[in-house]
Amino acid sequence: MKIECEIEEVMLENEDMRKVPGIRATCSNCGHTTESFGVSDKSVKRCLILMREECPEDEENFYVVEDDY
Repeated sequence: MKIECEIEEVMLENEDMRKVPGIRATCSNCGHTTESFGVSDKSVKRCLILMREECPEDEENFYVVEDDY
């Protein structure tokens, strides 16, 4: 099933306790979130792949970006 995710740019804390730009994806179905450092298209894609791998419902959905990002 295709599931849309809300994508937002956020500040994330890295391993050095510094704030760095990142991406947060939120599943429109269950609200689960994933995060990646950086704000490029690769960071967005990584979040969507993590969403599939970490799905709390153990579903194997295809996650896509909501139209308004």
